[in-house]
Amino acid sequence: MAAKSYKETALRYAEEVTAGKRIVGKEVLLACIRFQQDLKRDDLELHTKEPDLVIGIIERTMVHKQGEDLEGNPLTGKPLRLEPWQIFIVYNLVGFYYKGTSERRYKEAFIFIPRKNGKTTFIAALAWGLALLERRSGATLYIVAARQKQAIQSFEFILNSLRASGMIEDFRVRDNNAEHSISYQFTAADGSPAGSIHIEALASNPDAQDSFNCNIAVADEIHAFKKAAQYNRIKEAMKAYTNKLMIGITTAGDEINSFCYRRLDYAVKVLNGTAKDDSLFCFVSRADQDENGNVDYTSAEQQQKANPNYGITIRPADIMQEALQAQNDPQQRKDFLSRSLNIYTSAMRAYFNLDEFRRSDQKYSWTLEELAKLPIDWYGGADLSKLHDLTAACLYGNYKGVDIVIPHAFFPVVAAHQKADEDNIPLFGWADDGELTLCNSPTVNHADVVAWFVGMRKKGFKIRQVGHDRKFCREYFIGMKTEGFKIVDQPQYFYKKSEGFRHIEAAAKNGTLYYLHSQAYEYCVENVAAVEKTDDMIQYDKIQPEHRIDVFDASVFACIRYLESMEKSSKAKKWFGEE
Repeated sequence: MAAKSYKETALRYAEEVTAGKRIVGKEVLLACIRFQQDLKRDDLELHTKEPDLVIGIIERTMVHKQGEDLEGNPLTGKPLRLEPWQIFIVYNLVGFYYKGTSERRYKEAFIFIPRKNGKTTFIAALAWGLALLERRSGATLYIVAARQKQAIQSFEFILNSLRASGMIEDFRVRDNNAEHSISYQFTAADGSPAGSIHIEALASNPDAQDSFNCNIAVADEIHAFKKAAQYNRIKEAMKAYTNKLMIGITTAGDEINSFCYRRLDYAVKVLNGTAKDDSLFCFVSRADQDENGNVDYTSAEQQQKANPNYGITIRPADIMQEALQAQNDPQQRKDFLSRSLNIYTSAMRAYFNLDEFRRSDQKYSWTLEELAKLPIDWYGGADLSKLHDLTAACLYGNYKGVDIVIPHAFFPVVAAHQKADEDNIPLFGWADDGELTLCNSPTVNHADVVAWFVGMRKKGFKIRQVGHDRKFCREYFIGMKTEGFKIVDQPQYFYKKSEGFRHIEAAAKNGTLYYLHSQAYEYCVENVAAVEKTDDMIQYDKIQPEHRIDVFDASVFACIRYLESMEKSSKAKKWFGEE
């Protein structure tokens, strides 16, 4: 492909997607709409020199290490040719500059594509092209993965291309148990230094990366990262550079309380406009889910939506055969959904559709101060079963048909860093937002929970009663009674909790639930798994043992108190002939 046509290819790809001429998922559509809107911005300009250079370097120097085309012809040793969607990505990443400056717009990227779409090949080629682009600044590029074996795959692809080109003797290559790196020092015609590149494959180990310094990094398969620090330490190594680029590229995992899932969630918010981040490029390729989170995985259209290389490296007949086999095997279906359609399967096990909760919550904007002034009664709930872990309290009220949840969480500060790191719970973010109290003790201090209810009462909330399971928290019970609260013992029987659960569920679906945009509440909602029993009863628990639902559980306790109080009030009105 001639260099002059690379821009045309990127533009045409976006045009075909937005015109419905290419079958893509809704997030790829949003990425193309964003691209077209960016072209019209007064503060941005699209360069061609830099992306053309990167693409040209890739297509002139990179060759396939292995594989076949769809006709069965060997690809080994043949030049790599980027597909339109890949050219679109490159043009976005290195083409946009702030007008009148040499500063690139994008500093970070999230690329989310299923397996068998040439991900390893693309990431290696992109790393190579970016390193040469930034050679004059002294390019240092890290290819990072949770396991070094994964990172080495990309490194070996670059190494293979250098061998095939006959250029390998010009480079310093270290490929042993201690180091996997490629380096080159450029010199001008007069012998003076003209830049350098250093590419290194690493296993992501945040404890060993404090002294790193780079301007480009590629984090591969970030769904396997156990800690956010595995990504963030590399990102922090770029602070000294203006034109830096951190690329996270991955397929779906199966852990919704992971760093990767939260990056995915954030990327989708950026694409749909609910979050603004001008420095983050997002390319999310997955099948579309319906309003209940389900996917028609036997649909050829959905298979094509997920896979940008459908009909190129993805054989339509093969992926359809995998889908049909998945119908009869739950484990195979789980793998097919995550690896081939890029769907987080644990999110599918979640009972609630979090988007329903968010759509409802976003309809309202009362502040805490405004809520305190409402002429209504409030009902409390507390989940205090794990004093060494996340504990929650809640107020529940109803104003003009809107159910209002005011949640609050508690966690011992001495264990917070470890828990936040190990289980990917954003405890410190919740604390900064006022949604969580960090207790200055080895366990959650009962007095802190009591103090929260006292504080809410002082703000003006008329708290009629508070429900909780007394067997877990005698000290709390005594503290609440001492402060004059009416406490109701509320054992955690599923048939008792079903009514509160169903009421909250219905309010979310009807768009009449407000929870002050609490991220802690959303975190717990998306971790709820449930089994429906007879007579509309429901038994719920966590999706996985390490997940948390305590804040949601506290709202169920509070909702039950509200419902039972309303029932008694209704009966009283009948006695007095007021109904």
